[in-house]
Amino acid sequence: MSTTPSDRHVILHHAPQTRSFGTLALLLELDADHELHVLNLKAGEQRQPAYLAINPMGKVPAIGHLGALVTEQAAICIYLGDLYADRGLAPQIGDPLRGPYLRWLVFYGSCFEPALIDKAQKHAPAPPSTNPYGDFDTMLNTLTQQLSQGPWLLGERFTVADMLWGTALRWTTQFGLVPATPLIQAYIDRVMARPSLARAEAIDAQLLAAQAS
Repeated sequence: MSTTPSDRHVILHHAPQTRSFGTLALLLELDADHELHVLNLKAGEQRQPAYLAINPMGKVPAIGHLGALVTEQAAICIYLGDLYADRGLAPQIGDPLRGPYLRWLVFYGSCFEPALIDKAQKHAPAPPSTNPYGDFDTMLNTLTQQLSQGPWLLGERFTVADMLWGTALRWTTQFGLVPATPLIQAYIDRVMARPSLARAEAIDAQLLAAQAS
């Protein structure tokens, strides 16, 4: 992990065992110049004035780059993929996969997470005319149909979107919010087999141990 200042140097505001794990893994996958600002959620550091001055939502992940703040997982994925476009993990404007790539990154926050939270909280979905995701089964079937064209979300090409979806599906299946069907589990396994994920898990384990001591 480099701490040498550069035009592409990124600060990740991170806490172990949170959604920011995926961003940490993405930075490692991109071999990005980055540093970690680690928060202890059990100590409530995400709600303290120092961090709220950075992200008023008090959430992770958040990244800083050249003085700009980027939050929301899909936005972070888009931003980092484009910042490190030379790594080849983000289809660029003019590439036929650019539209589908953006679609599936945005689908995560606009459809998947709202459907997931409603299901977890046992909330009945709003009527289809006012609901961003329709219903849970339709949302999940739309996703699994796309995954069936694999091995990756966009077919043969591995992209930043797979880092988001692979890590998200792992924790949602672990919590029983998404069924671990053979198709979904095989996709998770392919993503998690990448060396960047093992490195991210080792970093998180060290951070957890340090916070527990």
